[in-house]
Amino acid sequence: MDDLTYQPIKHDHQEFLRNAMESKEFKEGYDALEPKYTLIRELLAARKRSGMTQDAVASKIGTTKSAISRLEACGKHTPSITTLRKYAEAVGCDLIIKLEPKKSAEA
Repeated sequence: MDDLTYQPIKHDHQEFLRNAMESKEFKEGYDALEPKYTLIRELLAARKRSGMTQDAVASKIGTTKSAISRLEACGKHTPSITTLRKYAEAVGCDLIIKLEPKKSAEA
């Protein structure tokens, strides 16, 4: 086993997505996950702007670092508005929720 060396596999994520989006099923699934990934990006960007660590946010909210990690991963659990409001306050933001009309298929 001493002769094993690390050989990274080349991966171009943008190219992967372009190819995968040709599948209707993949595109539908990917599009369905967009709100979840938008929330993740917003949470991470807000915490980064605040300069806070997950530990610091957790301390300010009164929870654990692992709870903040789960929140920022948006896994199986869907956070409550109360939790999102506390997170927003901790990182110096206002929580704004809005409903937008669906984009028409003709656009």
